[in-house]
Amino acid sequence: MTIVSPSDSAPRCSTDDQAECSVIELRQYTLHPGKRDVLIELFEREFVESQEALGMPLLGQFRDLDHPDMFVWMRGFQDMASREAGLTGFYTGPVWTANRGAANDTMIDSDNVLLLKPAWTGAGLKYQPLKRAAVGTHIDPPGLIDMTVFSLKAAADQRLLDFCGQDMTRVLENAGAHDIAWYVTEDAPNNFPRLPVRTGEHVLVGVAVFRDAQHHDAFITSGAWDRLIAPTLETWLTGQVQSMRLTPTPRSALHD
Repeated sequence: MTIVSPSDSAPRCSTDDQAECSVIELRQYTLHPGKRDVLIELFEREFVESQEALGMPLLGQFRDLDHPDMFVWMRGFQDMASREAGLTGFYTGPVWTANRGAANDTMIDSDNVLLLKPAWTGAGLKYQPLKRAAVGTHIDPPGLIDMTVFSLKAAADQRLLDFCGQDMTRVLENAGAHDIAWYVTEDAPNNFPRLPVRTGEHVLVGVAVFRDAQHHDAFITSGAWDRLIAPTLETWLTGQVQSMRLTPTPRSALHD
């Protein structure tokens, strides 16, 4: 993989091509017990096309296998200015107004949000709308998404980006992962304060799609990450690592 500095050029995104998004929200919702499928059905019926019509691609929606009341999703933006415009349009618009009560009734906490950007040009997920199933689909697509949030001692430096783009990516590819993406903290001020985001921290977020849980389990039990990556990666970490095993919801654009 060719490493390009994040400052070399700013990636863009749209709702109808495979371009990269310059800004990403990684949103983790804690829900009331038994309400996850209720929110997913509502979300995928009402909140996908209505957000994308305002220029906000939904890159993927997921269930957390290890936390039955957690719903995780990723929303993209062309830049911070379009984030403010899109969020303002959606959260003051008719679709959210009509459905916010039902959505909020499923949630305990919706404030666990990381504002991110691709770690370098080309490091982010490509939006793939043609992979999304039609409205009304209730069959989950295949795939296991390994999503890991590494808490960093400081903003990611070029040495970390080089190690990430080369060594870390190669280990995942050798394990059969695809659609591998890397993000770091977007430190621009939150320009839509109605929706809080986590501040005062630096993270590296990795996303990798495996064929299924069995292939992911084989990767973990192989010990390749612990042998080849973890000892060097520790240099940059605070010690806090959140590892998520996610499965795509019926209309997720990201899946195997």
